[in-house]
Amino acid sequence: MTAGADRVALVPNGGWDERVLVFRNGSLVDVFAVVTRRYVVLVDTLATPAAAAVVLDHLRPRLANRRLLVINTHADWDHCWGNAVFDGPAARWPAPIIGHRRCRERLASAAAHAELARAQAQAPARFGAVRLVPPSLTFARTLTIDGGDLTLALLHTPGHQPDHLAVWLPEARLLLAGDTAEAPFPSVAGPAGVPALRASLRRLAALAPATLLACHAPGVTSPDLLAANAAYLDELERRGRAALARGLPADLPAGADPAALIGYPAEAAAAGPLPDGQADYYRRAHGDAIRAMLGWLANAGERAGADAP
Repeated sequence: MTAGADRVALVPNGGWDERVLVFRNGSLVDVFAVVTRRYVVLVDTLATPAAAAVVLDHLRPRLANRRLLVINTHADWDHCWGNAVFDGPAARWPAPIIGHRRCRERLASAAAHAELARAQAQAPARFGAVRLVPPSLTFARTLTIDGGDLTLALLHTPGHQPDHLAVWLPEARLLLAGDTAEAPFPSVAGPAGVPALRASLRRLAALAPATLLACHAPGVTSPDLLAANAAYLDELERRGRAALARGLPADLPAGADPAALIGYPAEAAAAGPLPDGQADYYRRAHGDAIRAMLGWLANAGERAGADAP
């Protein structure tokens, strides 16, 4: 374990396949390791090299007769800023890093470098060692890893972010959903993310997983989370349509409170208190999801009008 924000702990197995390990970085994020006959596959590298190194130290005994592979579910900072532990001249354990091709594009972008610069200016002790390392192996829609005893099917599941992927273990009927599903509700990447996330949730539900593990749903193992997240989007659509019919503009001003304007507080959407240490984040995510839904509904209306005879 490490101190402070980079504290990482192995989560006791809650009944899922013992070849899947869960590592928890406080209230920030969960990441996973899948130990197969051929490989140890680390799914996400946390927010800093120091945090990723804790996971690596735990996994090192399992690497004696196995190759290490690393997967980035997407390019959000809390999932991939530990990549430098596995790539480059200072890599403690060099390994291929696999991600969607858009993950590579996002991590190489000016926006990603600007985000890191801001984080390093605000918290140099924590983020000073972070170096943006894009995936070295990329794919477009699906990629399969044959671990010998377990198959890892990497599935492009956009919506939360356009580069997002989930990992399906068919032999264990276990789904590593990443951020496609979250508790208490998902976050959405803009209006285009609304239909994309809905399609991704349907695609994952069609797999009929027995167990689901997500990066932001501690304690949740039920695949019912997929349906709950889909129902959240349905409720946003219902309330958004009603608000637009009352004259609410789809493009809300910067200072507006989207939840108040459609009458749907984040606590109501969560059906209870927001997660400890994450309340502000989920209030913002809920507001962003409302804005995304209103934008999608408005664009859908414009498209329908344009297509009308």
